[in-house]
Amino acid sequence: MNVSTLDWAIIAAFFIISLLIGLFTAKTAGSSAKEFFLSGRNMPWWLLGVSMVATTFSADTPNLVTDIVRKNGVAGNWAWWAFLLTGMLTVFVYAKLWRRSEVTTDLEFYELRYSGKGAAFLRAFRAIYLGVFFNVVIMATVSLAAIKIGGVMLGLSPVQTLLIASIVTVVYSSLGGLKGVLLTDFFQFFIAIIGSFGAAFYILDLPEIGSLNNLLAHEVVSTKLDFLPDFSDPNVYVPIFILPIAIQWWATWYPGAEPGGGGYIAQRMLSAKDEKNAIGATLFFNVAHYALRPWPWIIVALSSLVIFPNISDLQEAFPHIPVDKLGDDLAYPAMLSFLPTGLVGIVLASLIAAVMSTLSTHLNWGSSYVVNDFYLRFVKPDASDKQLVAVGRISTVLLMGLSAVLALALSSALDAFQILLQIGAGTGLIFILRWFWWRINAYTEISAMAISFVVAIFFEVINPKLGLIDIPADQSYLKLIYSVSITTVGWLIVTFLTQPEKDEVLLAFYRKVTPAALGWRKVLDRYPSEQVVVGTLGKEIGLMITGTFMVYSALFSTGFFIYGEVVPGFIAAVIALAGGFVIIKSWKKLK
Repeated sequence: MNVSTLDWAIIAAFFIISLLIGLFTAKTAGSSAKEFFLSGRNMPWWLLGVSMVATTFSADTPNLVTDIVRKNGVAGNWAWWAFLLTGMLTVFVYAKLWRRSEVTTDLEFYELRYSGKGAAFLRAFRAIYLGVFFNVVIMATVSLAAIKIGGVMLGLSPVQTLLIASIVTVVYSSLGGLKGVLLTDFFQFFIAIIGSFGAAFYILDLPEIGSLNNLLAHEVVSTKLDFLPDFSDPNVYVPIFILPIAIQWWATWYPGAEPGGGGYIAQRMLSAKDEKNAIGATLFFNVAHYALRPWPWIIVALSSLVIFPNISDLQEAFPHIPVDKLGDDLAYPAMLSFLPTGLVGIVLASLIAAVMSTLSTHLNWGSSYVVNDFYLRFVKPDASDKQLVAVGRISTVLLMGLSAVLALALSSALDAFQILLQIGAGTGLIFILRWFWWRINAYTEISAMAISFVVAIFFEVINPKLGLIDIPADQSYLKLIYSVSITTVGWLIVTFLTQPEKDEVLLAFYRKVTPAALGWRKVLDRYPSEQVVVGTLGKEIGLMITGTFMVYSALFSTGFFIYGEVVPGFIAAVIALAGGFVIIKSWKKLK
């Protein structure tokens, strides 16, 4: 496609502003490790919330949604819509607990909740396992999306795309620390919103589409519009809806949607001014992520079925794209190739913003693990702030380099998504319960981590070759069910066969974060003089359910109105507004 001088000017302006933000915040970020990784724990909810949304506005997300819609229709999005449940649980139950913990990273939690060699091993191993291995995989999927966008819209080779995206992102991330990331995210969020909505509106006016009504009436599209899957076929509704809603949201670990909060979501909560701002940030994130953003992506995905109904059509239109990079997820950047001068620049800037926002967050988050939970804790405990910031900046560059290399080997964002879910299957319940059940110990988490990884290797590598367990191709979801079951039974057995943490460790943790006392009664009863805080867990669960209905109602209200179904759209909107009123009233009552 032709990119005009105006388009290039818009893109250049975007790069320059991003770099200036990094330079502006460099001095403050370099003053200490806490400034570099937590912005001094003084960030407001709106900035943190927007940053979370911008991070998950990754360029691979619209590609992933397009892949899902083309294969399984709108209903296929339950694969990620279901994570709203854990998101709302984080908002109303875990946000305040994380903020009270006052740890620097969520991995530091291990030596607050557990003790001894087990806790130290967990912290060190997961610093590398998550901060490097998992983090690099996530960034590689984002970089893969950048490769496909650069190839389709700019005619760039994979290496050229990665070099451009990597250099600019590494510069402002390594200079500005978390504050630079947050401020850049704020700027990039609005660019991304304008780009995604602008692209959707323009594509609907393409001659091949005609209008929204024509799109919805098209014979290929009309079968893809249902919010829920076909319940007459278990091989359709089980993996698309039942599994995500019943199991996946609480049982699996996935960055950005960790049960109980974690990763860069925890980093944002830990950098909040107070508990109220931590809750507000995660609430804004979940509302915007699930209710505000999906429909422009879905509309573009549905439109792509009209213009590029098959992968062969994509290959014919873009013969220069490597065969291993062809897939349904390529349809999103393919549709953007129809955009006019000016809008192309804005949309390209929005996609670049999406790539850079996600990469910068993961770079800062991953380097925080390497610095705080590995280097400072185990390599050089007496390191100065200057040394810690230097190590953080070096690790930022190295993480970006590793992810770029891996991106060149990947072919599909959906494949990576499924692999990550499989590796984390069965561990999620621990992250929910460890705050509220005294019996969980370090070996619970170590065993779960080991078992889930071994089981994932078995189902993804060994079983396909040896055929030890027969899993039909149309029932591949059985792998997740088996994995969750085996891992959960395994870590429960280990929990009851190993000694619990010492009472002094458990009491110190309880006093600091004051979780609901129900799961701590056996310990607290041994110390009658211990002050027991009356919890509000029941109310928090109620708000979680209210928030879930509110966001789903807002999501489907928009969908109903798009489909021209006014009455159900109005009813869903009323439910969403009522839920919002209850939640805002409750949030304002917080101290």
